[in-house]
Amino acid sequence: MYVDEFEYQPQIKNLESAEEVSEGARFSDAILAFIQVEESDEEKDVKSREKKLVNHLKWTARKNNCTRIILHSFAHLSESKASVEFTKEIFDCAEKRLQNAAFETAQTPFGYFLDLHIKAPGYSLARIWATL
Repeated sequence: MYVDEFEYQPQIKNLESAEEVSEGARFSDAILAFIQVEESDEEKDVKSREKKLVNHLKWTARKNNCTRIILHSFAHLSESKASVEFTKEIFDCAEKRLQNAAFETAQTPFGYFLDLHIKAPGYSLARIWATL
């Protein structure tokens, strides 16, 4: 989703092993990627999943003429969920690859329910959905 503005504030820690986070963040002119890694993704290696994700995010960013990408774990898109470790590894690898391609990146706090504020424009390429 392309966003004019995005802000989050951590509210409830729902993963005991997650690092402690109390501060939120605010972004503008960015791609906000709601990402669910599914159990079937673990049948493939991290690199193949991460590469498909990054290619799609780079394409989406180019279509919206922006260079900022926010990775948001949104494990509510399907009943199937990959392990926490596999999911976090994909996020970290994807972020590194995006940074190496000159994108500014961020991840929302992993393992938290967040208060979200989203301001997104209403045109077709602002909202793109894909199964990778």
